[in-house]
Amino acid sequence: MSEEKKKQDQELKQDQEQEQTPETEDTKVPVEKTAKKSKRKSSSKKDKAAEKLQELGQKLDEMNDKYLRLFSEFDNFRKRTQKERLELFKTASEDVMISLLPVLDDFERALKAAEENGADENHKEGIDLIYNKFKNTLKQKGLESLDSMNQDFDTDFHEAITNIPAPSPEMKGKVVDVIEKGYKLNDKVIRFARVVVGN
Repeated sequence: MSEEKKKQDQELKQDQEQEQTPETEDTKVPVEKTAKKSKRKSSSKKDKAAEKLQELGQKLDEMNDKYLRLFSEFDNFRKRTQKERLELFKTASEDVMISLLPVLDDFERALKAAEENGADENHKEGIDLIYNKFKNTLKQKGLESLDSMNQDFDTDFHEAITNIPAPSPEMKGKVVDVIEKGYKLNDKVIRFARVVVGN
């Protein structure tokens, strides 16, 4: 029994000594390892968060770029349709005006024939009143006749039917005679003047 007691006493002493002795290098190592592990984990978490933040920043930049492009495309579309709409309003009556031009020409021919044939004065006056009313109504809608006689020949407004020798040197390259009047509708030529040009 005494041996057993001795063993127990020795074990107790060893336990007490271990409790009283300060930490040595061996006992510190596990604590340092766990600290290093926790630092590694926190730094890897920071790296992942930074990567995620950078990725989100790139996505935000892409979305902003897409938004700006879409906005500018829509703005261009809006401006283009508004411009087309204005042009449509200006020239919506173009087909109607073109179909009325021969009627206007007929009125001018009727007035000229009435003067040449010595028609009754009341008859001429009636034709003249209707012609002026018709002409003024078309003018209010934006129709203008092109003044071509004695003007320089311009392909933007004139269509040359033929060339003849110029009656004088000043008339070279100018309109000598107008076969059919030209017209503009809101500054757009809807019928070119058919003219004879002096050479």
